[in-house]
Amino acid sequence: MAIIKAFKGLRPPVDIVEKLASRPYDVLNSEEARQEAKGNPYSLLHIIKPEIDLPAEIDVHADEVYEKAKENFGLFRKEGWLKQDDVECLYIYGQTMWGKTQYGLVASASVDDYLNNVIKKHELTRPDKEEDRMKHVRINNANLEPVFFSYPAVEEIDQIIKEVILENIPEYDFVADDGVGHHFWVIRDKDTISNLIGLFEKIPSTYVADGHHRTAAAALVGKEKRENNPNHTGDEEYNYFLAVHFPDNQLTIIDYNRVVKDLNGLSEEEFLARLENGFNVEEKGAEIYKPAKLHEFSMYLGGKWYSLKAKDNTYDDTDPIGVLDVTILTNQVLEPILGIEDLRRSQRIDFVGGIRGLDELKKRVDSGEMKVAFALYPVSMQQLIDIADSGNIMPPKTTWFEPKLRSGLVVHLLH
Repeated sequence: MAIIKAFKGLRPPVDIVEKLASRPYDVLNSEEARQEAKGNPYSLLHIIKPEIDLPAEIDVHADEVYEKAKENFGLFRKEGWLKQDDVECLYIYGQTMWGKTQYGLVASASVDDYLNNVIKKHELTRPDKEEDRMKHVRINNANLEPVFFSYPAVEEIDQIIKEVILENIPEYDFVADDGVGHHFWVIRDKDTISNLIGLFEKIPSTYVADGHHRTAAAALVGKEKRENNPNHTGDEEYNYFLAVHFPDNQLTIIDYNRVVKDLNGLSEEEFLARLENGFNVEEKGAEIYKPAKLHEFSMYLGGKWYSLKAKDNTYDDTDPIGVLDVTILTNQVLEPILGIEDLRRSQRIDFVGGIRGLDELKKRVDSGEMKVAFALYPVSMQQLIDIADSGNIMPPKTTWFEPKLRSGLVVHLLH
C-alpha cells in the first residue's frame, strides 16, 4: 500500500518560473552551475548549489556552504520568489522530450514507506552523498528537489490525470534551454485529491527511478525528526518528502555506456581474439553502430565499430542480475580481460550517459583519452522492477532516465 499526501507547496510566481527552475544538483558540477546561474538571481542553483555564491576554492561540504543555502532560501521566500499555496494540493508535472510527453503526480511520499520497503530501491547509496543531502534538508527544513519515482500504471489514475490536463490550463508551461518542455498543473479539488490518494493505497509498491541519495536523505531526516520529537504524532510534514510519481509505461530509460583507457597490456588483435570466447564478434566499419537488442553490444576500437553478440552460456535469463547486459560486459570483458575489478573506484573506466550519443564514445577514443568504448542496449523498466522486487541491487551506472526533473517547480516544507 503506497501512501501519498497532498501538501501546501512552495512555488515560484509564473513570471519567473522559467528562470528559477533548474537542473538537479547532481547533474552539473560547481563551475557548470556557476556559469548556468550567472546573471540570474532567481536560479534555484543558488540554494541547491550554494557554493556558486562563495569563493571558487571553497570545500563544497564546508559549513559555510550549507549556511549559504539557508540564507539564500530565506531570501527567495522574503522576496516572494517562492510562495506557499494556501491549501494542501497535489500537482501534475508533464515533461515533453523527443515528441513524447510523460505525466507524473507530484505528492509527498511516506517516510514509513521508505523504511518498510514499500518504496523499493535498485541502487546502492554512498554514505557521504547521503550525509551531504541530509545536511541540506536539515538546515533548510525542506525538500527543495523532488525525487523521481515510478509505479505500475493504473488506468484509473491515468484517467483522472488526463481529465485534469484537458479541463485546466497549466499553471506553468515553458521549454527549457535544452529543448525539454515542462508543464505543471495544480490540483486543489478535494474529491480529486481523495480519489488519487485512495487509488495509490491499492498500489503494492513504488520504485525509486532516479534520486536514490535524495530519497535516502529525505527519509532519514524524517526519521531523525520523529526520534527527536517527544510529542511526535505521525501527522507532521517531516513524515513525508517530495516525489514525482510516473507510471512505468510512460518512462524512457536510455543507454549508459562505458569507455576504458587501455587494453590491460593487450594488443588490439589479442583483445579481439579474447572477446571471441564470450561473443560472436562482427566488424561493422567506420559508421556508428548502435546495438539493436538485449545481449548485443557495439564496440568502438581502432577507428572501427564492432557488433558483439553474447553467446548463450554467458548469461542466465532466470537471474534478474545475471541477465543484465552490464553484468555480461563486466563478467566477460571488464573483469577477466581488462582487469577492472571495482567499477565504482577504478580510474581506468568512465561512464557516458546515452543522452550524449554514441558520437561521444567515438570522440573520446579518437582523441586518445580512451582506448575502447562499449555501447549497451538500454535496461527496461520491467528489468528494473524485477530487480527491485527481488531485493537485488543493480550494478553501478546501469540506468539513465531522461528527461531529468527540473527542480524548483514546487518545494515541500517539513514544518
